[in-house]
Amino acid sequence: MAYRIGSGIDFHQLAEGRELWLGGVNLPHYKGAVGHSDADVLLHALCDALLGALALGDIGTHFPDTDNAYKNIDSKILLQKTVDLISERGYKVVNADTTICLEVPKIKPYITAMQTVIASILGISVQEISIKATTTEKMGFAGREEGVVAYATVLLEKVE
Repeated sequence: MAYRIGSGIDFHQLAEGRELWLGGVNLPHYKGAVGHSDADVLLHALCDALLGALALGDIGTHFPDTDNAYKNIDSKILLQKTVDLISERGYKVVNADTTICLEVPKIKPYITAMQTVIASILGISVQEISIKATTTEKMGFAGREEGVVAYATVLLEKVE
C-alpha cells in the first residue's frame, strides 16, 4: 500500500514541581506532566500515530514504562526511534496534524518552536506540521488543570 494513516492520543496528569514538555519544547509553567519519561504528550501521541499507521503496536509496546532505560528519557529520542522503525519498513512521513487540549499555559507562542523540533525529527518541512490547541471550556480533567491530552494524525508514504 502506498499510503498509510495513523492516529494517536496520549494523556498525562499535571502536577506542581514537574517540567512541562510539549512538542519537544519546555514551556514555563508552575505545573508539568507526570510520567515515566519527560511525559511529552504531543510527542507520545505522534509516536502512537506513526506506529499505528503500520500496525506496529503502541508506544508502551516499544518503550514500556516498566523499563528503567526509559526513565526520564527525552521524548524526542522516543520519536526519533519511532521514525527509525517507520523508515526501516520503507515509509516516510508526509504530514502530521495534531491538537493539544489544556487550559493553561497558552501554547500559541511556542507553536513555531514545536513545529521546528518535530519537523526536524520527522524529516519534513515545518509547513507539514499542524499544531492546534484548544481548551475544554473548564470541563473534565483538562479543564480543571489536572491533566493534558494530545491527539495526532499522520500520513505515511511508501518510499520507492
